[in-house]
Amino acid sequence: MTGSLPLPGFDVPASVPSAEAPPVKRAFGVENRARLLNQYFSEAGDVDAKNAWQHVYRLLLSIDQTIGLAHCYESDKCQPGRPWYERSLRFHDRISRSFDVPPKDVALHIDWLFTQASVDLAAVIASQDQPSKVQAQRAPYADRDFPLPGEDPELVSVVLDVLKDYLTGDVPEEVAQNLVRRVQSHLSKENKRKNMVGEGFEDTLAAVLHRVPSIASRYEISTRKNLHDLPGFNASTGTKTRQVDLALVRHADQYRILITAKWSIRSDREEQFPSDFNDYVRLESTSKDFAYVLITNEFDAARLVAACDARRQNAPLFNNVVHVDAGAPVEAYGPQAKHSATKLRERVSSGRLQSLAQWINEL
Repeated sequence: MTGSLPLPGFDVPASVPSAEAPPVKRAFGVENRARLLNQYFSEAGDVDAKNAWQHVYRLLLSIDQTIGLAHCYESDKCQPGRPWYERSLRFHDRISRSFDVPPKDVALHIDWLFTQASVDLAAVIASQDQPSKVQAQRAPYADRDFPLPGEDPELVSVVLDVLKDYLTGDVPEEVAQNLVRRVQSHLSKENKRKNMVGEGFEDTLAAVLHRVPSIASRYEISTRKNLHDLPGFNASTGTKTRQVDLALVRHADQYRILITAKWSIRSDREEQFPSDFNDYVRLESTSKDFAYVLITNEFDAARLVAACDARRQNAPLFNNVVHVDAGAPVEAYGPQAKHSATKLRERVSSGRLQSLAQWINEL
């Protein structure tokens, strides 16, 4: 664990875009992510192997609102009293110490990309507000008492039932509808987080690598590139075009590093890894070596060990298994943990599970 990384812009809420800013069409889309990443790194100072993981966490790590702690595992398994709640506490404490901020202030120093995109989303929604058009569309049914857009009496009933002992009077209808809209907006916004830890993870890693001078000068770095557009690979003869999450091609000798970037690992993704590799081998056209690398922020010890130990024929499936902060899952499990956690510590100690810093230094 490294020392804190002082960066500007984390102690205050995200500001609303200025009137001069170009309109955003898709707040969580690839173009706006690129714009936001450029904005972030223009203020973030130098990027190197040592602080790369902190940038990734500042941009993408979020708070699990059900427990108020930095998210490291499925929410339903992290509730107080369950083993992952204690592990979440340890991880949150690690982030607090790493960023040199009080535990209650961790939320102010992470989740930057999602927070900024949410500000843009609010601006998009406001610009699309067309009450007169909506009224015209509903006019033919004015005498039919149609439901209002987003109307949810059940949600209003649940909220008012919880607060009934604290309310001094009836809640006006327009207030209840505003409550519903805000709750629904919050929930729909949270659903968009999957994009941020999906393609956003790929974009963030690429943005970090582009800003490490020794990497940017030696490699061509690309995200979601068709496999056949990389040197030395044929096009697939099937109906599905293969895309690579993140690819590095070394300028000096065209050595290719194909990276699967997965914020978390689930069973379907574990099954996908060897399938992807087999396709890469089948479509390779130069009979030259390439590297197959996994970068993840998974915290489950068994899943991480399985990725480290996965094999293809007589060699490891992955040339490198990289964790954003390899010490974090080890610390989360604690010194007394056994079984898979013991194997996890062994994989980290041996270097089979690397930190992002170690891997960048090797590049």
